[in-house]
Amino acid sequence: MAALCRGVLRVAVHGCRYGPGMFREFSSGPSYQYILVERRGQSQNVGFIQLNRPKALNALCDGLMTEINQALDSFELDPQIGAIVITGGEKAFAAGADIKEMQNRTFQECYGGSFLSHWNRVSTVKKPVIAAVNGFALGGGCELAMMCDIIYAGEKAQFGQPEILLGTIPGAGGTQRLTRAVGKSMAMEMVLTGDRISAQEAKAAGLVSKVYPVDKVVDEAVTCGEKIAKNSKLIVSMAKEAVNGAFELSLSEGNRLEKRLFHSTFATDDRKEGMTAFVEKRKANFVDQ
Repeated sequence: MAALCRGVLRVAVHGCRYGPGMFREFSSGPSYQYILVERRGQSQNVGFIQLNRPKALNALCDGLMTEINQALDSFELDPQIGAIVITGGEKAFAAGADIKEMQNRTFQECYGGSFLSHWNRVSTVKKPVIAAVNGFALGGGCELAMMCDIIYAGEKAQFGQPEILLGTIPGAGGTQRLTRAVGKSMAMEMVLTGDRISAQEAKAAGLVSKVYPVDKVVDEAVTCGEKIAKNSKLIVSMAKEAVNGAFELSLSEGNRLEKRLFHSTFATDDRKEGMTAFVEKRKANFVDQ
C-alpha cells in the first residue's frame, strides 16, 4: 500500500549496484520495463527478479506489479526453476507504492475495481520466494517482502508501514502479515506511528530470518534458493503449503493439513527415492514426481 514516508521522498538514487551486462533477459519471458529478470545459481535453477525503478526508489506502480506477476508466472511454469529471489537496489528494496498513481483515486474506483487485488500474486506462488532486502522496505515495499516466504535483510535495511502519515492504512496485507510476524504490540506501534525498524530489530522480532552485509545479502539469498532447488520441487511445494497453513488455520486444522500432505508424499517417486537414498547412504536423485 502507499507508504513513502517523510524523508524518504527526498532520497535520490543515482543507479543500481548491478552494472551493465550483469543481467540476461529471461529467454522464455517477455521484455520488461520496470524489472530485470534472469536465472541465477550454478545450475541456473533460481529465478531472479530485481525491481528497477531506481530514481523512484523502486516505488511500486501498477505496471511494476503486473510485470512481477508475469515474471512469477514464467518461473512457476519453468520446470528448471526451484526457487525465486526478489530484490531491489542498495538504497531501496521498495520505498512504498507510487503515491502519484493513487493520489486522485476515488472510493468508488478502489472498491469497484478491487484496487491492489492483483498485488497478492507473490504470496500464491507454489515455488518458494525469497526477499533480499537492502535499504528502504516501507509500506508496499514491506508488504511485498512479507508476501515472500523468507526474508534476508542487509544490515542497513529499514522496515516500516508509514501509511498512517499519509492519511490511510496498509492495503496489501501490512496489518495482517506484520501482526503475524512480530506480534500485536510491535505491529500496532509500527502501523499507528509510522515508525521504522532496523534490520537488527526486524530479525529480533522474527520479521526476517537473517541479516547480512549489504553486498552479501543478494548472493546469500540466491545460495538459499539453490539449496532449496536441490530438493524435490513437488515436496517443497507441499512443505510450503503446510507452513503457510499454520498462519491461517487452528492448531488442530493445521495438524490435519500437515498429516494429509505428509501422507500424500508417500504417493510420490521422490519420497521413495529420498528414503531409499538415505538407507543406501547416497545422495538422492529427485525427479519432481
